[in-house]
Parts: sequence; C-alpha cells; structure tokens
Amino acid sequence: MDEVDPNFRQRVEVLVRQIPAGRVMTYGQLAALCGNARAARVVGGVAHFGDPSLPWQRVVNKQGGLAAGYPGGRSGHKQVLEHEGFTVSDDYRVDVDKLIWWPPGEEPAEAPQLSLL
Repeated sequence: MDEVDPNFRQRVEVLVRQIPAGRVMTYGQLAALCGNARAARVVGGVAHFGDPSLPWQRVVNKQGGLAAGYPGGRSGHKQVLEHEGFTVSDDYRVDVDKLIWWPPGEEPAEAPQLSLL
C-alpha cells in the first residue's frame, strides 16, 4: 500500500476550503491534486474526521454520488446541498460534469476524465 505523506491531510483541507459555493470536487480529484491519486479513500477519512467548519458537503464521488458517511447519511448530505442551492437527484447524485471545480492553474488541458478521478 502506498504511504500517505504527513502533509496530505493539510493539503486536502486547504483545497476543500477553496471550493466555491455551487461547485464540487471529487475524492479522487482531491487525492490526485494532493499528490496521491490512489488515496481517494484517505480523502474520505479526512472528510469524516476533518475540520467540521470546512465545506465537506461539496465533496462527492466520481459519479456525483453523495456520501453515506456524511452526518445523517446520504439524505443528510442531500439536505445540506439542497439548502445550498444544489439540485440533487432522487438517487443522491449531483451533476458532477457540470459542477466540477478545479483550482486556478490546475484545470486539465482537456475535459477531465472523471472516471479516473
């Protein structure tokens, strides 16, 4: 298993803090931007135990799916996102292709291949 460096959590939190209202990032996208593309599950752990003041509701899976581990489960995640103005489908998904956000200077040269993130 790949070792995650000690600054990984801090880098994840710095990026999550920057996600603008109305936009999302994926666990895999965050992992890749923080130096370990294979650490999407680690990002999930950071979200679960991380700073609760950060906009973790704006982090979704690569298909736009909401997190079962979010406080209140997927329905709790949906409620928070809808309160923020997101449209969430009945199967607990947002339109990740439309809502994906990239930090300035990190935008992919071509359309992102979300299946890899």
